[in-house]
Amino acid sequence: MPSYQTKTQWLALVILGIVSALLLVFAITAFSIYFYGSANGVSRADAAVVLGAAVWGDEPSPVFRERINHAIHLYKRGIVRTIIFTGGLGNNDNMAEAVVGKRYAIARGVKETDILIETESHTTHQNLQNAQQVASKYNLSKFLIVSDPLHLKRAVLMAQDMGMDAYPSPTPTTRYRSFKSQFDFLMRETYFYFVYLVLKY
Repeated sequence: MPSYQTKTQWLALVILGIVSALLLVFAITAFSIYFYGSANGVSRADAAVVLGAAVWGDEPSPVFRERINHAIHLYKRGIVRTIIFTGGLGNNDNMAEAVVGKRYAIARGVKETDILIETESHTTHQNLQNAQQVASKYNLSKFLIVSDPLHLKRAVLMAQDMGMDAYPSPTPTTRYRSFKSQFDFLMRETYFYFVYLVLKY
């Protein structure tokens, strides 16, 4: 009959094996998120959906500005014909993120008639859900999701789960430049990616 010590050692090995397997899955997922952001899905789409980010007064934050500039680039190259800005009022904000994005884009040559907005969302899922509702009114069916590279795997998965014909279009530059800021953002995204998978099923 196995001794108490033997049982304890066996249990410790089992727990160690489970923890190691979970850490391995987490690491593999983090790597897939990191490299996913370098992909560009299609050459053309009906619209670019710009995921919301913070605003500073009536100006986009550096993170949001990178996303808007990338959408403007897609528009001016003829890759998309419409830009959909998403995002509502944040805490202590006087202007919705989508409105700030629209004003910024118009000032840089995007026609107002080629811009659609939704101003009620506060999360990535809401950004996409509301953008889809707006797009359906204009018969837009193919989308490039514009965001930071590390954000896109989760965002595009959400969009596709909603039935959107969606593809990643990462910003070519990011405000998360230091190793620490990129690592922190990657860990956050990996965590929320798993949370989304669990809630989805």
